[in-house]
Amino acid sequence: LLLAGWEYIVRLRSVPDYILPGPAQIVRTLIDHAPVIAGHARSTLVECLAGFAVAIVFSFIVAFLMDEIPLFRKALYPLIVASQTIPIVSVAPLFIIWFGYGMLPKIIVVVLVCFFPIVISLLSGLTSVDDDYLELFRSMQASRLQIFRMVKLPLAMPSFFAGLRISAAYSVMGAVIGEWLGAKQGLGTYMTLSQRSFQVDRVFAAILAVTALSAALFLLVSFIERLVIPWNRLSEK
Repeated sequence: LLLAGWEYIVRLRSVPDYILPGPAQIVRTLIDHAPVIAGHARSTLVECLAGFAVAIVFSFIVAFLMDEIPLFRKALYPLIVASQTIPIVSVAPLFIIWFGYGMLPKIIVVVLVCFFPIVISLLSGLTSVDDDYLELFRSMQASRLQIFRMVKLPLAMPSFFAGLRISAAYSVMGAVIGEWLGAKQGLGTYMTLSQRSFQVDRVFAAILAVTALSAALFLLVSFIERLVIPWNRLSEK
């Protein structure tokens, strides 16, 4: 209904395409420029996946240390929270200055965007494990590494994947923000060039591509979650 109303208003009011194109025009533009948009989307997807993977590894290490070392958690947790008060748009230009217009600055932006939800979710899952489980394994002389591997990590997986789903959707946004500020290729670059030439239909086509990538990554993480922790899906039923 929203799309139909949008198309009707645009045609009824004869709104120019450079101000607000209709959904039909946006779809036609997406089809006509599919090869170009696909090329930019591949670059954005590589940045997303690379930054997402680095954020997962880094978050896992930090969450493990914060869970095992209370002093480390007390020292680092406020800094992690405070880092989220800094707008990513304000620091992304610095990465362009320091690392150039290649792929590295965009990957760093994606890591910064994805790191917080993953590390906080995983840490929350690790610290919320029932003490009875821990005491049982300690009574059987299990080491700290064995307790982490056999008790804490499996029980923290639902929280971990909750953070992954959020970060998967944010990763595309982080890559696009980095490309807005300076890049040679990517959906953010395509959107910037289209906006400067008042080709609003191409901007909307790029937005559709960004939305599709975000949804695809979200669904991919959800699918992996079903494979890794199938017991969580059964408990939800």
